[in-house]
Amino acid sequence: MRNSVLQQVPLAAERSIGQLLLKAGKISSADIERVLNSQKNLGLRFGEAAIQLGLVTDNDILQVLAQQFAYPCLPLNSEILDPELVAAFRPHDPEVEALRVLRSQIVLRWHNEPKSIVVTGARNGQGTSRVVANLAVVFSQMGERTLLIDADLRNPRQQHLFRLQNSPGLSDILASHANADAIRHAKGMTNLSLLTAGTVPPNPQELLGRPTLVSLLDSIAPQYDVILIDTPPALDCSDAQILSARVGGALIVARRHHAKIIDVEEVKRQLDIAGVKMVGTVLNSY
Repeated sequence: MRNSVLQQVPLAAERSIGQLLLKAGKISSADIERVLNSQKNLGLRFGEAAIQLGLVTDNDILQVLAQQFAYPCLPLNSEILDPELVAAFRPHDPEVEALRVLRSQIVLRWHNEPKSIVVTGARNGQGTSRVVANLAVVFSQMGERTLLIDADLRNPRQQHLFRLQNSPGLSDILASHANADAIRHAKGMTNLSLLTAGTVPPNPQELLGRPTLVSLLDSIAPQYDVILIDTPPALDCSDAQILSARVGGALIVARRHHAKIIDVEEVKRQLDIAGVKMVGTVLNSY
């Protein structure tokens, strides 16, 4: 933590860390004097000295830095979101650094406005929902107006990760039982909205094939910079192909030591036939 965060903090910004910790009730005025003396004697930065004295934790420093730089980040003990959303809790985790690299690659390879992408896997168990959820978080942390749509109308997960009610959601809109007001802001996050899957229907494929879906995407597109769409496994049903054909671009998630190359190649072949642009394939190690 100290090497990855505190050493990156400019000295001018560091001077206000003590004020933020004081305002948050993490330290007292007397504690500040102790920290300043320790700083001078040991040649440490304020946050490092405060941690060494046992006055604050690494997480306390991370939270004030997030506040200082307007970077949405939740405390590790927060129950607002599911811990699987690692990008919302631990921005310096290696998994999150990998997600930032993925985010950069998507920005370079996908130039549509808005950047609408279907995210799918070949078979169940690839970690697609986790990847797309965390990817949505890192896009929003960059300041992009981000919308995550859970289009897995068979086995939706995003409502659990973001701890929201599932209904009303996408299926309810497609069945004309709700409208775009079903889109909700993700708790604790800036610039991130979520459209849950909604009521699990008996006819998901037929719903996704309705013109209502295209109308919905066209109407909400101007409000967002990035739209990420979570879908069921592409080889288990044709939902991902239907959605990809409407959006135009797809990202395939494959879990290390789990996915079969032949399955990933088959998904790519099917998407090629549908005229879908492959943005890339993600090797998921989690």
